[in-house]
Amino acid sequence: MERKLLYKAVFISLVIGLCIYFAFPLEKRINLGLDLKGGMHLLLKVDTAGLSAQAREDAADRALEVIRNRIDQFGVRETSIQKQGIDEIVVQLPGVTDRERAIELIGKTALLEFKLVSNDTEKLKQAIAGNVPEGYELLRTEEDNEPLLLEKQAVLTGNALTNANVHFSQDQFNAPVVALQFNAEGAKKFAQITADNVNRRLAIVLDGKIQSAPRIKEAIPSGEAVITGRFGIEEAQDLSIILRVGALPAPMHIEEERTVGPLLGQDSINKGIKASIIGGVLVFGFMAVYYLLAGIVANIALLLNLLMILGGLGMLPVLFPGISATLTLPGIAGMALSLGMAVDANVLINERIREEIATGRPLRTAITNGYDRAFSAIFDSNFTTLIAAFLLFQFGTGPIRGFAVTLTIGLIASMFTAIVVTRTIFEMLLSVGLLKKTLPMLKLIKETKLDFIGKRRIFYAISFLVIGIGLLAFFRKGQQAYGIDFSGGQLQEYHFKTPPQIDKVREILKELNMGDASIQQFRDNPNAVLIRTAEDKSQLLTNKLKEIFPDQDIQILRIEHVGPIAGKHLKTKALSATIWSLIGILIYVAFRFKHFNFAVAGVIALLHDVAVTLGFLSLTGRSIDLLSVTAFLTIAGYSINDTIVIYDRVRENARLQRKTSLSELINLSVNQTLSRTLLTSGVTLLVVISFLLYGGEVLGNFAFALLAGFISGVYSTVYIASPLVLVWTRKRIK
Repeated sequence: MERKLLYKAVFISLVIGLCIYFAFPLEKRINLGLDLKGGMHLLLKVDTAGLSAQAREDAADRALEVIRNRIDQFGVRETSIQKQGIDEIVVQLPGVTDRERAIELIGKTALLEFKLVSNDTEKLKQAIAGNVPEGYELLRTEEDNEPLLLEKQAVLTGNALTNANVHFSQDQFNAPVVALQFNAEGAKKFAQITADNVNRRLAIVLDGKIQSAPRIKEAIPSGEAVITGRFGIEEAQDLSIILRVGALPAPMHIEEERTVGPLLGQDSINKGIKASIIGGVLVFGFMAVYYLLAGIVANIALLLNLLMILGGLGMLPVLFPGISATLTLPGIAGMALSLGMAVDANVLINERIREEIATGRPLRTAITNGYDRAFSAIFDSNFTTLIAAFLLFQFGTGPIRGFAVTLTIGLIASMFTAIVVTRTIFEMLLSVGLLKKTLPMLKLIKETKLDFIGKRRIFYAISFLVIGIGLLAFFRKGQQAYGIDFSGGQLQEYHFKTPPQIDKVREILKELNMGDASIQQFRDNPNAVLIRTAEDKSQLLTNKLKEIFPDQDIQILRIEHVGPIAGKHLKTKALSATIWSLIGILIYVAFRFKHFNFAVAGVIALLHDVAVTLGFLSLTGRSIDLLSVTAFLTIAGYSINDTIVIYDRVRENARLQRKTSLSELINLSVNQTLSRTLLTSGVTLLVVISFLLYGGEVLGNFAFALLAGFISGVYSTVYIASPLVLVWTRKRIK
């Protein structure tokens, strides 16, 4: 026995050492997500409509290489550029907040063409009047809006370029220009074009816009040309990068954009850490006070749980090459939430030990039996939550995947610390004689003998009423019930030096033909203003706000843009994640309990909790977004925990009391586990409430949804799932 205990202690020490090695130093092991350190997330769609079938096949791959080369020369570090699906590219640019410049650099097709300008003034007049001669096109110069009639057929294209660099003009203005160099064939062709067309103008056209149209004074045998224009040094540098690495094979459209400014990123870190610390202190304090020594042992396990999450994140790149250890704001929430949920296993074990001690068993036997009898419920409940976390990762994007990863690592760690670590500590305390006869614990909730089954119809009616009112509010709101993640649109949030006059902001929106935009100001941060619009006019709006409020030092906190196609795609993925998680839970519960009626009753209870949460979000004017769906799946995974604990007790009591009716077994089991249900949910809610109060606006909807869902989960476990087992069983018997 002593040797076995020693082996366990050595194994735990090795795990702790491994986690410390991979967790620290944190700044080297774990990267901060874009929502914490600022940056841009772009989902680009390659428009292949105008390409041939052969060109379509590798258009996205060629576009990806062009974008990667452009960004490499732009100088952004730790970028992530990945192909998604057939014709989509995901680009992540940490630390880049110059949104307009980045989008221009990435999205410009860069189709460079040299076209001869017609000298025929009569044809030009006809074209301006609306009658463009065949074989020509009418364009205006970017510099001074001069109309020019160009031959449609380009005499030379950007395919002949070998280099493009920024030079400065030799005139008095010393303005930046982009010098072009052609390959041997291109230089020969350019020399011939200039020799044959002396005194004619040659337009340099980029993506259908005339950058400049100099007059050819003489033949240029050197194979060099210059693009002039009214641009600054940065614009000239970006243009030279674009031309140097080549044109995109097809136009690019931004389907989804999420830009986070450094100010909001730092604020999110501060608030996320503050909420986590407050939630953690409340959980640790409760466990130590309520369970005394057993609570201190549980707190040691919770600290190791946190260490294992950090170590697990640090191990990800080693175990799965290509996946970086990235901590997002929802990831911080997932970490704190997993600690709250880890309490669930410790409470279950402690309550089981308490029951064993109450029957008069020796302490060593009570601890052994407590762990053995709690194991199946702990395993089943955590596994069902892992199903939800896995599907969140499969169907989620960006920060939501970060939440799923930390939640998954946290759940696995909590099983190890609760089942292995705490048991080893108890065995060591018994071995050295520090634990002898009893394990004192407080008990606030006495044994109950309530008739839950007899009151089921009353609570069915209450549930129908609450869900009915909530769903009515949801359907009445229509598309307005959804955030931009699902409905599409633009969201921009600005930080002002002092609280701005909202009426003045509204006037600016009307002036820019954005009168239908919604404006939101926050109570806890009146200096921040959130504006939702149907279309992307953020740059125009930003410039206008800075013009009207020159002394306000306006900073962009975040910009989010989701196109209608991306919104529909995200909605489909969210619905798929919800449906598949419910199916996964249904199959697993049916398999574990050998009765389909248990699984159906449990899933109906989960649907009840999601519907209640959806209703409360609608009634309180909160929008349904991706984080809301994350909350729904978390609620589903967590709510089934309580249900499984009751099912497990029903199964155990059925073996012990074979002559007792099913309704009596369910009532007995619910009463026996009621204290555990209230304790675990209450402790987890301490973490959720701390995020609701201190987590900031980004996690506000998420925390509110969890609060509503977890409270509904306690109710549905007792009054919906348990009675429904009886109803379904009777139907099967009939």
